[in-house]
Amino acid sequence: MSTAIFNLFPNLEPFHHDTHYEDLFLNQNWVLVNGITNKKAVYIFKDENTLHIIENENTSETSWCIDVKNTFSIETEDGKTTVKAYFKDDDILVLNRIQTDDCAVFINEDRCSETLNTLEDVQQFLHNKYKGKAASLISDHEFYYIEKAEEFGPFTVAQLSEKVENKKISIFCFVRDVNEHNYNKRLRIRDLIREL
Repeated sequence: MSTAIFNLFPNLEPFHHDTHYEDLFLNQNWVLVNGITNKKAVYIFKDENTLHIIENENTSETSWCIDVKNTFSIETEDGKTTVKAYFKDDDILVLNRIQTDDCAVFINEDRCSETLNTLEDVQQFLHNKYKGKAASLISDHEFYYIEKAEEFGPFTVAQLSEKVENKKISIFCFVRDVNEHNYNKRLRIRDLIREL
């Protein structure tokens, strides 16, 4: 699989029929992110191995099938291709062409509050999705801070924010995650507060 895609979407989960097929995969409007700057393409995988591809209000019908576990065969106007399917959460599907780095990334438009027509729409969707997740993770997580060469903690971001508001510590103090061993990331309390 392409390292760039894997870095962009870590922790991809291989397609699992029992988990993904009925609820997350079938009959969903999967917007193809690749090439969205040129044209919008929506893929709808139907039961009975039918694939509808909608481009510029035109719908074409082709076929697809599950070969083994998370390996699919898809027939398009470019010919037949075999891909491995992966999910990132419930709304991002990655199809990786077998034995290549070629990947197609899809977003489930049915799970978006806005339609995805442009690259900017996709970027905004991803930004909102992961900013919300990051804020949730940060607010529940604990950090140490260092002030005048002495370390304190661990504290949640809410606790650190309260200390800053009460003028007990500086917003410019360096912090480190409880799982890190040093302050090399140069993260400050103000950086954590900004993310909430």
